[in-house]
Amino acid sequence: MALTVVRDLRDVRPPATAEELEQFETDVLARASAGLADGTIRGDVGHLEQTRSWFGQPLWEMEPPDADTYFGEVQRASPSGTRLGRSQALTTYFLFLELRHKVEIHRMTGQVIECPIDEMNRPRGSKDAALRIPPSGPEVKMLFTGWGDELATCRKFAPTARNY
Repeated sequence: MALTVVRDLRDVRPPATAEELEQFETDVLARASAGLADGTIRGDVGHLEQTRSWFGQPLWEMEPPDADTYFGEVQRASPSGTRLGRSQALTTYFLFLELRHKVEIHRMTGQVIECPIDEMNRPRGSKDAALRIPPSGPEVKMLFTGWGDELATCRKFAPTARNY
């Protein structure tokens, strides 16, 4: 077994520009929301945008002292549901980054991604994300079968057409 020298690939690749990092951050935010209901996406994106505007730099650069300052001082007067929603949106965002883009962000910035909110400092409460789950084949068939039966016997078309 022989030893070899390991080189950092960042020496070979050019550093990412500010524009590339901004486009990447927007793209990652959009991909983190995939599969969620529209209301959940709007809420999470709103929380992340407000956190990002306070932080003033990409969220993946946030560290535990920054999160402590934000949730302990800046958000102290906010309702507990708001703090909970913001912390869970941030936690979900970091989980997505760690699973899908940890290596790419390290390659682009040299920063190792780690969620700034640990289990001990996470606000209490529960908030479940609303998932967009398409109906099964039998459910779709039952919907249109029942609807078609009502259309054949209805006195007025408009009220039946609105009856889902």
